[in-house]
Amino acid sequence: MIRNLCVLGSTGSIGTQTLDVVDNNSDELHVLSMTAGDNLERFLGQIVKYTPQKVSVRSEEGAAQLKNMLLERQKGESFPMPDIAYGMEGFIECATMPDVHIVVAAMVGMIGLRPVMEAIRHRKHIALANKETLVTAGHLIMPLAEAHDVPVLPVDSEHSAIFQALQSGSSEEIEHIYLTASGGPFRHFTAEELRTVTVEQALAHPNWNMGKKITIDSATMINKGLEIIEACWLFHVGLEKVHVLVQPNSIIHSMVGFRDGSVMAQLGVPDMRLPIQYALMYPARPKLSGDRLNFEELSSICFEKPNTDVLRGIELAKRSFETGGSMTTVMNAANEFAVAKFLKREIGFADIYAMIEYAMNRHAFIKNPSLDDILETERETYLLLEKDFEQCKALI
Repeated sequence: MIRNLCVLGSTGSIGTQTLDVVDNNSDELHVLSMTAGDNLERFLGQIVKYTPQKVSVRSEEGAAQLKNMLLERQKGESFPMPDIAYGMEGFIECATMPDVHIVVAAMVGMIGLRPVMEAIRHRKHIALANKETLVTAGHLIMPLAEAHDVPVLPVDSEHSAIFQALQSGSSEEIEHIYLTASGGPFRHFTAEELRTVTVEQALAHPNWNMGKKITIDSATMINKGLEIIEACWLFHVGLEKVHVLVQPNSIIHSMVGFRDGSVMAQLGVPDMRLPIQYALMYPARPKLSGDRLNFEELSSICFEKPNTDVLRGIELAKRSFETGGSMTTVMNAANEFAVAKFLKREIGFADIYAMIEYAMNRHAFIKNPSLDDILETERETYLLLEKDFEQCKALI
């Protein structure tokens, strides 16, 4: 059976690797719709290759520009012109097309929330790569998915590993979840050394090839904090059951310890196509090209305790989740703001933590935020940090 896909965010790191998986399973996967932000050149090539029926971009101007680019391209080669939409309405149209079976949620940021929720209401299966979806709105997303009997399958490598390990047990039988982390390039740094980290150093991840934002999040360990929150929502466990272990060579992607003492681990070389393909083709495991683990050459697999006193991302994320409500949105939005400032070289690496704390300490939290509350909280957090930026820098 052909599985028709909507790829939300096709030009990003996860989106492009999703299309690699489509190439690997062209007899069973078909791209029916896709969306992009501002990378119209890459989007143009994807449209020509995968011939989706509907596409959407961020703005009306972008849609007009894309149409002109496609018309120009048609002068040299033959391909069907897609229906071109734009804005949030266009993203939702792509995600809710009647013949779409699976929506790959790979858009970066809060912009992906509404399309995912509408896709669930239209009973589309969700392959979830967008962290903000559960971090800020897990209390809305998971009950909605359960009410519509919609599976939410994780694309993230760690959560996919947990999901795969859970094929041998149930959520009720979990004793511990062990989220593994590479530890990033600064796992042995002191607080003083962290202050001198450059953008180039932070973007040099030792194992994974990812987008700039998630690479910085990995270096600060904020990414692992976000994954803790996601794991709690995805697998119906409390915060006390989720533990982080640094596993520097990224061979074990995560583990589940069950109440009988068994520990199930998922291993493999670092390759995001594997969890993407598992989410799209579940429960099947088609052949996937690429490197394989060579256990004869693997001399050891070692673990370390994360350095949470210096890399404070995990503790800040846990604090936001313990507070609950809108606080996770503040933490997430402040991190996005601070990472953008760091990439522009306007603040230091360690200052990312200080800006998150600044926003969290000044937020009047909402216990059970609606989607509108979440989006407004994000907006207010950005406004606060923009308004108080110089004051915040002075405190740093």
